[in-house]
Amino acid sequence: MKQLTIVFLFIVLLVTIPAYAVEKASEQRLDEVVQRGSHVMPFDLEQTTHVFSKTATGGVQQVIVKDPVNTGQIKLIREHLTKISHEFQQGDFSNPAKIHGDTMPGLDELRKAKPNQIDITYKELPTGAEINYSTESPVLINAIHQWFDAQLSDHARHAISGHSDHQMHK
Repeated sequence: MKQLTIVFLFIVLLVTIPAYAVEKASEQRLDEVVQRGSHVMPFDLEQTTHVFSKTATGGVQQVIVKDPVNTGQIKLIREHLTKISHEFQQGDFSNPAKIHGDTMPGLDELRKAKPNQIDITYKELPTGAEINYSTESPVLINAIHQWFDAQLSDHARHAISGHSDHQMHK
């Protein structure tokens, strides 16, 4: 009986885990996002990687260079993430809308957030920079997670899902 239970749990995990994977956007959509992104993001997508890590209180968005000696790209990443972190703190999410569209999942809820309802913190990394999004609002946590999933889908060629286990236990 115990073996049957273990086999059943294993099958349930195999069936349910793929449902949580983010589906890559179509090739046409990926091309459109790269084109629109080139007007908003000053760094080269081919030389960088976006990392989106969901946490229990929101998430961490990182942009890092593929080559750690590429100081020019690191500077551009830091300038961009500094700029958008300030915009996001003011409730201005117009740049993501320019790249992904006004109907981007989670974006509407993020725009409706009251001032200081989401703690948005910029931090430099040795190979780029990150923005940490943290809130106590379950609606906004869900919005951040949806927003990250949409970005992972739209930036599939240049983005990966990260893991912030240390953040999950805060």
